[in-house]
Amino acid sequence: MNRRLIYVVGPSGAGKDSVLSWLRQHTPESAPVHWARRTIDRLNSAEPGAEDHEHVDAVAFEQLVTDSSFAMQWDANAHRYGIRHTELIRLNDSSGCVMVNGSRVHLPTAARDYPGLTVVHITATPDVLRQRLLARGRESKQAIEARMMRQIPLEIPLGCALVEVHNNSTLDKVGQQLLVQLDAFEFWPDSK
Repeated sequence: MNRRLIYVVGPSGAGKDSVLSWLRQHTPESAPVHWARRTIDRLNSAEPGAEDHEHVDAVAFEQLVTDSSFAMQWDANAHRYGIRHTELIRLNDSSGCVMVNGSRVHLPTAARDYPGLTVVHITATPDVLRQRLLARGRESKQAIEARMMRQIPLEIPLGCALVEVHNNSTLDKVGQQLLVQLDAFEFWPDSK
C-alpha cells in the first residue's frame, strides 16, 4: 500500500495551488512530508500562489520522457507535466509522506502504479469555479463555459483513500479543514 503518497487533484478554478501553498506554509518544517516538485513544459509563472516548479521547453520535456526520467507524466490543459523518480524516493522508506500535485486524468495510472495512494480532492461549486476562472483572465468566457461543460467526474480507484475539501470560503478555513482531515492519517503531523 502507498497510503503515504498523497495525490492531490481538483478542477481548474478550485484553488488547488493556493490550498497547497497554504498547507505548505502551515506545516512545520520538521513534518515528515516531501512536496514533490513538478516539471512542466511552460514558463515559470509569476502569479501569486503559483507553485514552485521546474520549467522546461517542449523539446527538453520530450527528452526527459525519452530518458525515462519521470515516475509520473501526463498532459493537461495544453501542457505536459511530470514527477521525476527522485521526487518519490521517500516512499522507499518508512518515514513520512510525499505530496504530489496531480491530475484527475492521470489518477487511474497513478493508482495502478502506487496502489492504495491517498487522494486529496480539492473542489468548489460550479459558480465559484466559474468566477475564479473569469477572474484569472486567461481564457475567454466561451472557453471557460466549454471547460465547465467538460468537467471530469472524479472516480476513486479501488483501495485508495479519499480526503475531500470544498474550497468555497476563505483559504484559512479550507486549509484548516484539510489539516484536520489529513491529521486522521498516521503519516501526517499533528496539526494542533
